[in-house]
Amino acid sequence: MFKGLGNLANIGALVKQAQEMGSRMEAIQEELKTKKATGAAGGGLVEVDVNGVGEALAVRIDPSLMEKGEREMIEDLLPAAFNAAQAKAKQRHAEALQGIAGGLPIGGMADIFSQLPGPNPDSDKP
Repeated sequence: MFKGLGNLANIGALVKQAQEMGSRMEAIQEELKTKKATGAAGGGLVEVDVNGVGEALAVRIDPSLMEKGEREMIEDLLPAAFNAAQAKAKQRHAEALQGIAGGLPIGGMADIFSQLPGPNPDSDKP
């Protein structure tokens, strides 16, 4: 009568595994929030710190840019520095998720991360 259901008896084990993975994901998210990634632009004239989930923490602008009134240059360098920092944070996030899978490649994860907003750390393009 239930021949087509296969390993339905293992559904409880699958639910438990899913719950454990959810708990690990929450722990990883909390840990990543404590990590810092720094991106720089203009040879270090502008630096941006983000946490491991890409939230901005700090911005540093070289005083020489401020003294010279280089508003346009600052406006150009800030997004580049943010993008560089977020790319590093995204890479750290991907590495943490690989750790959940015990180092085994998670099918489609690279594709999923390539669809996230922001720069792709594996890309040669800006």
